[in-house]
Amino acid sequence: MTEAIRFDKVSLWRRTQEEFSYDLKKTVLAFFEGKYREPAKKLVLDSLDLTINQGEKVGIIGSNGAGKSTLLKVICGILQPTTGTVRVRGKIAPLIELGAGFDDELSVLDNIVMYGVMLGFSRREMISRAKLILEFAELEEYGLIPVKGLSSGMKSRLGFAIATDVEPDILILDEVLSVGDERFKKKCEAKMDQFWQAGTTILLVSHTMELIAESCDKAIWLDQGTVKFVGAAKDCIDIYLQHI
Repeated sequence: MTEAIRFDKVSLWRRTQEEFSYDLKKTVLAFFEGKYREPAKKLVLDSLDLTINQGEKVGIIGSNGAGKSTLLKVICGILQPTTGTVRVRGKIAPLIELGAGFDDELSVLDNIVMYGVMLGFSRREMISRAKLILEFAELEEYGLIPVKGLSSGMKSRLGFAIATDVEPDILILDEVLSVGDERFKKKCEAKMDQFWQAGTTILLVSHTMELIAESCDKAIWLDQGTVKFVGAAKDCIDIYLQHI
Protein backbone atom coordinates (compact mmCIF):
# COMPACT_ATOMS: atom_id res chain seq x y z
CA MET A 1 0.00 0.00 0.00
CA THR A 2 1.07 3.59 -0.64
CA GLU A 3 2.25 5.43 2.46
CA ALA A 4 0.52 8.74 3.19
CA ILE A 5 2.36 9.55 6.43
CA ARG A 6 5.58 8.12 7.84
CA PHE A 7 7.39 8.93 11.08
CA ASP A 8 10.94 7.68 11.61
CA LYS A 9 12.32 8.12 15.15
CA VAL A 10 10.46 11.41 15.61
CA SER A 11 10.96 13.22 18.92
CA LEU A 12 9.86 16.68 19.95
CA TRP A 13 10.93 18.74 22.94
CA ARG A 14 8.83 21.80 23.82
CA ARG A 15 9.06 24.51 26.44
CA THR A 16 6.61 24.08 29.30
CA GLN A 17 3.53 26.29 29.60
CA GLU A 18 5.09 27.88 32.68
CA GLU A 19 8.08 29.01 30.65
CA PHE A 20 5.87 30.38 27.86
CA SER A 21 4.18 32.66 30.40
CA TYR A 22 7.49 33.83 31.85
CA ASP A 23 7.67 37.41 30.49
CA LEU A 24 10.69 39.37 29.27
CA LYS A 25 10.83 41.66 32.31
CA LYS A 26 11.11 38.71 34.69
CA THR A 27 13.75 37.13 32.47
CA VAL A 28 15.92 40.28 32.47
CA LEU A 29 15.59 40.73 36.25
CA ALA A 30 16.47 37.09 36.85
CA PHE A 31 19.54 37.48 34.62
CA PHE A 32 20.89 40.52 36.52
CA GLU A 33 20.13 38.90 39.86
CA GLY A 34 22.05 35.83 38.83
CA LYS A 35 18.94 33.67 39.04
CA TYR A 36 18.41 33.06 35.32
CA ARG A 37 18.01 29.44 34.30
CA GLU A 38 17.57 27.78 30.93
CA PRO A 39 13.93 27.32 29.94
CA ALA A 40 12.53 23.98 31.07
CA LYS A 41 11.55 21.62 28.29
CA LYS A 42 9.33 18.58 28.12
CA LEU A 43 9.62 15.57 25.83
CA VAL A 44 6.22 15.63 24.10
CA LEU A 45 6.88 13.01 21.40
CA ASP A 46 9.37 10.25 22.12
CA SER A 47 11.08 8.50 19.19
CA LEU A 48 7.91 7.68 17.24
CA ASP A 49 7.94 5.17 14.41
CA LEU A 50 4.61 5.28 12.64
CA THR A 51 3.14 4.57 9.22
CA ILE A 52 -0.32 5.53 7.97
CA ASN A 53 -1.28 4.30 4.52
CA GLN A 54 -3.26 6.12 1.89
CA GLY A 55 -7.01 5.76 2.39
CA GLU A 56 -6.86 4.63 6.01
CA LYS A 57 -9.27 6.12 8.53
CA VAL A 58 -7.30 6.26 11.76
CA GLY A 59 -8.45 7.21 15.25
CA ILE A 60 -5.94 8.63 17.74
CA ILE A 61 -6.77 8.11 21.40
CA GLY A 62 -5.13 8.79 24.74
CA SER A 63 -5.48 10.89 27.87
CA ASN A 64 -5.03 14.66 27.97
CA GLY A 65 -1.36 15.53 27.48
CA ALA A 66 -0.58 12.25 25.71
CA GLY A 67 0.70 14.11 22.62
CA LYS A 68 -2.28 13.64 20.28
CA SER A 69 -2.69 17.24 19.12
CA THR A 70 1.09 17.68 18.96
CA LEU A 71 1.31 14.66 16.66
CA LEU A 72 -1.23 16.24 14.32
CA LYS A 73 0.63 19.57 14.32
CA VAL A 74 3.85 17.81 13.35
CA ILE A 75 2.07 16.06 10.48
CA CYS A 76 0.70 19.42 9.29
CA GLY A 77 4.10 21.09 9.54
CA ILE A 78 2.97 23.53 12.24
CA LEU A 79 5.64 22.08 14.53
CA GLN A 80 9.00 20.73 13.43
CA PRO A 81 10.40 17.63 15.16
CA THR A 82 13.52 18.03 17.27
CA THR A 83 14.92 14.79 15.85
CA GLY A 84 13.79 12.24 13.28
CA THR A 85 12.03 12.64 9.94
CA VAL A 86 8.41 13.09 8.87
CA ARG A 87 7.21 12.28 5.37
CA VAL A 88 3.75 13.32 4.19
CA ARG A 89 2.39 12.59 0.72
CA GLY A 90 -0.63 14.59 -0.44
CA LYS A 91 -2.53 17.77 0.31
CA ILE A 92 -3.58 18.18 3.94
CA ALA A 93 -6.71 19.92 5.22
CA PRO A 94 -6.25 20.35 8.98
CA LEU A 95 -9.04 21.16 11.40
CA ILE A 96 -6.98 20.99 14.58
CA GLU A 97 -8.17 23.77 16.86
CA LEU A 98 -11.47 25.59 16.97
CA GLY A 99 -11.11 28.66 14.78
CA ALA A 100 -7.40 28.08 14.17
CA GLY A 101 -6.23 29.88 11.05
CA PHE A 102 -9.17 32.28 10.94
CA ASP A 103 -8.64 36.04 10.93
CA ASP A 104 -11.27 37.35 13.35
CA GLU A 105 -11.34 40.79 11.71
CA LEU A 106 -12.06 39.47 8.21
CA SER A 107 -15.49 38.41 7.01
CA VAL A 108 -16.57 34.78 6.82
CA LEU A 109 -16.33 34.92 3.01
CA ASP A 110 -12.82 36.38 3.11
CA ASN A 111 -11.73 33.65 5.51
CA ILE A 112 -13.11 30.96 3.20
CA VAL A 113 -11.06 32.36 0.33
CA MET A 114 -7.93 32.83 2.48
CA TYR A 115 -8.07 29.27 3.85
CA GLY A 116 -8.42 27.79 0.37
CA VAL A 117 -5.59 29.89 -1.05
CA MET A 118 -3.30 28.66 1.78
CA LEU A 119 -4.15 25.11 0.72
CA GLY A 120 -3.10 25.87 -2.85
CA PHE A 121 -6.42 26.70 -4.53
CA SER A 122 -6.95 29.83 -6.61
CA ARG A 123 -8.94 32.77 -5.31
CA ARG A 124 -11.41 32.37 -8.16
CA GLU A 125 -11.99 28.71 -7.33
CA MET A 126 -12.60 29.42 -3.65
CA ILE A 127 -15.05 32.20 -4.48
CA SER A 128 -16.97 29.72 -6.65
CA ARG A 129 -17.00 27.20 -3.75
CA ALA A 130 -18.08 29.73 -1.13
CA LYS A 131 -21.84 29.33 -1.54
CA LEU A 132 -21.77 25.55 -1.00
CA ILE A 133 -19.42 25.96 1.97
CA LEU A 134 -21.76 28.47 3.60
CA GLU A 135 -24.74 26.20 2.96
CA PHE A 136 -23.04 23.18 4.52
CA ALA A 137 -21.99 25.24 7.55
CA GLU A 138 -25.54 26.66 7.76
CA LEU A 139 -24.11 30.18 7.69
CA GLU A 140 -25.70 31.55 4.51
CA GLU A 141 -26.70 34.79 6.25
CA TYR A 142 -23.28 35.36 7.82
CA GLY A 143 -21.02 35.66 4.76
CA LEU A 144 -20.27 39.35 5.30
CA ILE A 145 -20.05 39.15 9.10
CA PRO A 146 -16.55 39.26 10.69
CA VAL A 147 -15.57 35.86 12.06
CA LYS A 148 -15.26 37.38 15.54
CA GLY A 149 -19.05 37.74 15.47
CA LEU A 150 -19.58 33.97 15.22
CA SER A 151 -20.17 31.68 18.16
CA SER A 152 -17.71 28.86 18.84
CA GLY A 153 -20.14 26.36 17.32
CA MET A 154 -20.47 28.45 14.16
CA LYS A 155 -16.67 28.65 13.84
CA SER A 156 -16.45 24.89 14.18
CA ARG A 157 -19.07 24.36 11.46
CA LEU A 158 -17.27 26.84 9.20
CA GLY A 159 -13.89 25.20 9.71
CA PHE A 160 -15.27 21.74 9.02
CA ALA A 161 -17.16 22.93 5.93
CA ILE A 162 -14.06 24.56 4.40
CA ALA A 163 -11.70 21.69 5.24
CA THR A 164 -14.00 19.07 3.76
CA ASP A 165 -15.05 21.05 0.69
CA VAL A 166 -11.53 21.45 -0.69
CA GLU A 167 -11.23 17.67 -1.20
CA PRO A 168 -7.88 17.03 0.50
CA ASP A 169 -5.78 13.88 0.24
CA ILE A 170 -5.43 13.88 4.05
CA LEU A 171 -8.14 15.20 6.38
CA ILE A 172 -7.15 15.86 10.00
CA LEU A 173 -9.85 16.35 12.63
CA ASP A 174 -9.21 17.11 16.31
CA GLU A 175 -12.37 16.83 18.44
CA VAL A 176 -14.32 18.95 15.94
CA LEU A 177 -17.24 16.53 15.82
CA SER A 178 -17.88 17.13 19.51
CA VAL A 179 -19.18 20.64 18.76
CA GLY A 180 -22.67 21.30 17.48
CA ASP A 181 -26.03 19.61 17.73
CA GLU A 182 -26.70 15.96 16.93
CA ARG A 183 -28.09 16.77 13.50
CA PHE A 184 -24.91 18.56 12.43
CA LYS A 185 -22.76 15.77 13.90
CA LYS A 186 -24.63 13.28 11.71
CA LYS A 187 -24.06 15.60 8.75
CA CYS A 188 -20.32 15.64 9.46
CA GLU A 189 -20.18 11.87 9.82
CA ALA A 190 -21.95 11.47 6.48
CA LYS A 191 -19.39 13.81 4.90
CA MET A 192 -16.56 11.75 6.40
CA ASP A 193 -18.11 8.61 4.91
CA GLN A 194 -17.90 10.26 1.48
CA PHE A 195 -14.18 10.84 1.97
CA TRP A 196 -13.72 7.26 3.11
CA GLN A 197 -15.37 5.97 -0.06
CA ALA A 198 -13.15 8.29 -2.11
CA GLY A 199 -9.97 6.92 -0.52
CA THR A 200 -9.10 10.01 1.50
CA THR A 201 -6.77 9.45 4.45
CA ILE A 202 -8.50 10.56 7.66
CA LEU A 203 -6.99 11.12 11.11
CA LEU A 204 -9.51 11.64 13.89
CA VAL A 205 -8.68 12.59 17.48
CA SER A 206 -11.57 12.12 19.90
CA HIS A 207 -12.29 11.22 23.50
CA THR A 208 -15.55 9.65 22.31
CA MET A 209 -14.66 5.99 21.96
CA GLU A 210 -17.97 5.17 20.24
CA LEU A 211 -17.16 7.64 17.46
CA ILE A 212 -13.69 6.15 16.96
CA ALA A 213 -15.09 2.60 16.91
CA GLU A 214 -17.81 3.48 14.40
CA SER A 215 -15.78 5.77 12.15
CA CYS A 216 -12.29 4.24 12.09
CA ASP A 217 -10.90 0.87 11.09
CA LYS A 218 -7.58 1.48 12.81
CA ALA A 219 -6.53 3.30 15.97
CA ILE A 220 -3.36 4.54 17.65
CA TRP A 221 -3.06 4.80 21.44
CA LEU A 222 -0.64 7.50 22.54
CA ASP A 223 0.62 7.72 26.11
CA GLN A 224 3.13 10.35 27.24
CA GLY A 225 4.40 10.84 23.72
CA THR A 226 4.89 7.17 22.88
CA VAL A 227 2.82 4.73 20.84
CA LYS A 228 1.43 2.10 23.19
CA PHE A 229 -0.66 0.20 20.64
CA VAL A 230 -1.57 0.30 16.95
CA GLY A 231 -4.21 -1.97 15.51
CA ALA A 232 -7.90 -2.51 14.81
CA ALA A 233 -9.92 0.34 16.33
CA LYS A 234 -12.04 -1.85 18.63
CA ASP A 235 -9.01 -3.79 19.85
CA CYS A 236 -7.11 -0.58 20.55
CA ILE A 237 -10.05 0.91 22.45
CA ASP A 238 -10.48 -2.23 24.56
CA ILE A 239 -6.82 -2.25 25.55
CA TYR A 240 -6.85 1.48 26.30
CA LEU A 241 -9.98 1.25 28.46
CA GLN A 242 -8.54 -1.71 30.37
CA HIS A 243 -5.42 0.32 31.07
CA ILE A 244 -7.25 3.37 32.42
